[in-house]
Order: sequence, then C-alpha cells, then structure tokens
Amino acid sequence: MEKENLSDSDLIVRDYLARQRTNLANDRTLLSYIRTSLYFLVSGTALMEVNALEHISDLGYLAFALSLGMLLLGFINYFRVKRKLKKHYYQKM
Repeated sequence: MEKENLSDSDLIVRDYLARQRTNLANDRTLLSYIRTSLYFLVSGTALMEVNALEHISDLGYLAFALSLGMLLLGFINYFRVKRKLKKHYYQKM
C-alpha cells in the first residue's frame, strides 16, 4: 500500500475535486444503505400486520433482521472508507 503525502494545498484543482467527489460518493452510499434499511423496516412492519396468513409474520422478522444488518453494514463500510480516505490510501479500496 502506497501512501500519498500530498496535503490539500499541494494538490492541483483536478485532484482536489476528485477527493471531494469521492467523499461525497461515500456519503451518498451511506444514505443509500440507510434508505434500504428503512425500506426493509417498513416492509417488515407491514408483513407483521398481515393477519390473513400467519406464516407471513416470520418474513416480517426476517425483514427486521435484514434492516438492522443493512444499517450496520452501511456504517461499517462508511467509516472504513472514510478512514482510508483520511490516511490517503487509495490503492486498495
């Protein structure tokens, strides 16, 4: 792993903007994980409220578990990429 030792003041505009785009992409990815987690949470709630079919509520519990898993995975990924960007490690992302 090779480390870039350039500060923000040493970068040309193109490289500085590329770093900013990468940071914003990381933020958008976290928001996508949160959105997906909320979709699973809402669908799990809806599946648990279906009274006509009793075995459908088990899918509601699965959707809740997937919701928590997606949220946890999103935050782990976000902070892992943020740490790599802060240390200027771009080769192995």
